[in-house]
Amino acid sequence: MASALKIEGVFTAYDKADVLQGVSLEVEDGRITCLLGSNGSGKTTLVRSILGLTPPRAGRIVFNGTDITQVPTHKIIAAGIACIPEGRKVFPKLTVEENLRVGAYQERSDKVASARLDEILQIFPRLAERRTQLAGTMSGGEQAMVSIGRGLMCAPKLLLIDEPSLGLSPRLVKENFDIIRSINERGITVLLVEQNVHQTLAISNYGFVLSKGRVAASGAPAELATRQEVRDAYFG
Repeated sequence: MASALKIEGVFTAYDKADVLQGVSLEVEDGRITCLLGSNGSGKTTLVRSILGLTPPRAGRIVFNGTDITQVPTHKIIAAGIACIPEGRKVFPKLTVEENLRVGAYQERSDKVASARLDEILQIFPRLAERRTQLAGTMSGGEQAMVSIGRGLMCAPKLLLIDEPSLGLSPRLVKENFDIIRSINERGITVLLVEQNVHQTLAISNYGFVLSKGRVAASGAPAELATRQEVRDAYFG
């Protein structure tokens, strides 16, 4: 199967100290690939590197055959990568609809943007009911829907989802992961960055485990669930 995203020997540093140390991984087109790791393992730094927010000092990031390692963030988004950030990051004083429309800020056709909005509201009927409500007054689960919907508004080819279970109840985590699976079934490739091992492996096709800035293990979900490297990465 073709690769949507290839990360090859990436080193990313803050203040000359490498957080990522030779990370290589591949995200296959049309599938859910997960990146597991505990706090401080380098997961969010890798997301920032992919998006051009903290470009690597060495290595390559290739998206659909094009090297995007040093490409500005707005051009990476325009190429078809969207991110659902850790902690959801909705605009609290904007309505649901206004939050969603922010996701289509690069779309020049209002007709296209409105058609996408209608599609998102079909995926999330609860948001359709509350399209005029201020996002800051919604529950954590509803804000998660707003954040995912906003990411879908730019019609991405690849969706990076950073810690979708953060701060949610077990019921809402399951609901969120069901939504992620349904988005993938619509043909969108997903890189799911998470600490929640069991829920993540349940919906993923392939996974990587990051520990101290390096890939400690990779494999199919059933294999990763039993690997000692996974336990070591989480529990030392």
